[in-house]
Amino acid sequence: MATPNYAYEKRQRELAKKRKAEEKRQRKQDRDAPSPATPDAATPAPPPGSEPSAG
Repeated sequence: MATPNYAYEKRQRELAKKRKAEEKRQRKQDRDAPSPATPDAATPAPPPGSEPSAG
């Protein structure tokens, strides 16, 4: 049986911890500064009759 590579395991734990912390930071940032859910709601569509006709 091969011996365990403790340095590799430790590195993987550290990477997982950093990844989790980054995801948490991103969620916290999104929660603190919410962006509009739909960009269409911020910019109203023009009325149907005002569209230029092609032709």
